[in-house]
Amino acid sequence: MKASELREMSDEQLELTAAEAAETLFRLRLQSQTDRVDVPTQNRKNRRLIARVKTIQTQRSKATKG
Repeated sequence: MKASELREMSDEQLELTAAEAAETLFRLRLQSQTDRVDVPTQNRKNRRLIARVKTIQTQRSKATKG
């Protein structure tokens, strides 16, 4: 998901997206420890999605304060 798509989301949608990505990342980490992962790049994609969401949330919070 691109940053421009994330910026169009509401705060609640961003939180939900981050929570879903974190849960998926957790499951993939467990799976990688026990079995073979089908798509090894999925971990990186989820980590980056979480980082993008957190960055946008930080930018929004600073914009409202400033």
